Amino acid sequence: MASTKIGALVAGVLSATFTPELARAATEQPHYTVLHREGALELRRYAPRLAAETVVRGDEVSARNKGFQAIAGYIFGGNRSKTPIAMTAPVAQAKAEKIAMTAPVAQAPAADGSWRVQFFMPAKYTRETLPTPNNPDVRIVELPGEQYAVLRFSGLAGRGAVAARTKELSARAAEMGWKVTGAPVVWFYDPPWTLPPMRRNEVAVPVAAS
Repeated sequence: MASTKIGALVAGVLSATFTPELARAATEQPHYTVLHREGALELRRYAPRLAAETVVRGDEVSARNKGFQAIAGYIFGGNRSKTPIAMTAPVAQAKAEKIAMTAPVAQAPAADGSWRVQFFMPAKYTRETLPTPNNPDVRIVELPGEQYAVLRFSGLAGRGAVAARTKELSARAAEMGWKVTGAPVVWFYDPPWTLPPMRRNEVAVPVAAS
């Protein structure tokens, strides 16, 4: 049964390779409001949201794959109630460095060199109604409402591309007078087999902006 569901999801995602814009439109994303836009740069206000996350070690790309597999197991029914959870976008990845705890986020410090990978949960769920993960390395966290400076780009999101876009985002945020308040994160909206020119990737950083 589980393999059938996974096969159906994979088939659906494969078909999305050729219609990524339609696939994204049909996939739930965290709610946000665009406060400012200049080309590929946006200032967004995100509402509070829930995420399933795991922390993994490895290089940037292999850690992303490990984290994806761990959380995919949870949403494919690897939870105490064996309930499948709809896939959402984007998948988030950030360095899992020690950070200050900010209510209502419950984030534990992680070793240097590891990566935090998150899937945002569908809005219909609350902390109480989300199934409990079977995998102890997967946990549910509450993310507060935040403002993000976001820079969108297509193509492959390898280490070099992400680093270049993150540097560009920092420079443009400074030009806009936005104060960076946290570490950068990368958001991936498409499966890895999507043609690079058709992919939607974003680097984002929390900011304080008037």
